[in-house]
Amino acid sequence: QVHLVESGGGLVQPGGSLRLSCAASRFTFTNYAMTWYRQAPGKVREWVAVITTDGLGGGGINYRDSVKGRFTISRDNASNTVYLQMNSLKPEDTAVYYCNVRVPQGEYWGQGTQVTVSS
Repeated sequence: QVHLVESGGGLVQPGGSLRLSCAASRFTFTNYAMTWYRQAPGKVREWVAVITTDGLGGGGINYRDSVKGRFTISRDNASNTVYLQMNSLKPEDTAVYYCNVRVPQGEYWGQGTQVTVSS
């Protein structure tokens, strides 16, 4: 059973930064793209950033428009971890952030980590 565990969330002031981590296990991490999603209260879950298996820029990484230039997704294949560095945070970034992977057996999610941007 695929296992994803997010960490790194918290309360931060507008303009601040956080680094989220997602530790993955029980599947061949290097073979699959990893995606970060978020869900704000009362809203649908939306994708934030995706990184393919090679972790390269250009076609290997993509961001939703609202986070481009502020968020950076990366992966460490040696430790089976995907990261989301979030800078210049805004109140509208407040949400529960989830890690996601699609493997042949299905689609899997972590438990989520809360990010709150507020003064």
